[in-house]
Amino acid sequence: MSLSKRKRSQILSNFNADGFVFIPNFFSIDEIGSILRNLKRVIEDVLPNIPENEVFYENQRDLSMLKQISTLNRHDLFFYNLLINPRLIELSELLLNDPVIVKYLAYFNKPALIGKETPPHQDAYYFKISPPVALTIWVALESSDEENGNVKYIRGSHLKGMRPHGKSGTFGFSQQILDFGTDEDLSEEVSLQVKAGDILVHHSLTIHRADKNFSESRSRKGLGGVYYGKTAQEDTLI
Repeated sequence: MSLSKRKRSQILSNFNADGFVFIPNFFSIDEIGSILRNLKRVIEDVLPNIPENEVFYENQRDLSMLKQISTLNRHDLFFYNLLINPRLIELSELLLNDPVIVKYLAYFNKPALIGKETPPHQDAYYFKISPPVALTIWVALESSDEENGNVKYIRGSHLKGMRPHGKSGTFGFSQQILDFGTDEDLSEEVSLQVKAGDILVHHSLTIHRADKNFSESRSRKGLGGVYYGKTAQEDTLI
């Protein structure tokens, strides 16, 4: 999908105001099909060689319960090339107003019925960068809604700094915002339903979360690509 000048302007305006933006049909059905075929190949053939600390399961070592692979791009050329897709880099540089450094591409899944909630958090807490000039692009690989644990954002939260985080007890998402649930949080929460090929882009300070998967038959698969602005400096001492 190519973006017109008018569309780019609207996307940037929405991102700056809300801290996130929804872009439908960014990837074609054929592109999503190719991603899913290569994901299946990676799970079958490459996963055994990926370090255990980069792979998370709802039930340990049960492939049907696989919930996360944290750095697909480091272990497979197809997913490295997807991370450096010129359309994704162009979009990231537009939204961050900065040349970008590609960081990593992660796979996320909430298996039917057992996929646990994603606690409210800000990605910048994990990134340890200053200033927090970074974003995440969520690529929907299948439909996601209230039933199977779609992503929810707190509108405008990227403008209000870092909230206190602490241990969440959720495997794969170790940290959560400790004071989440204020009246302002709840009034500004936006629940976004997506279908395969849509993308969501959020700033590293945007608060987001997802409920557990209540569906008896539908999983919730997606990819998360992380991009830092070149002005962001990593704290190597943490």
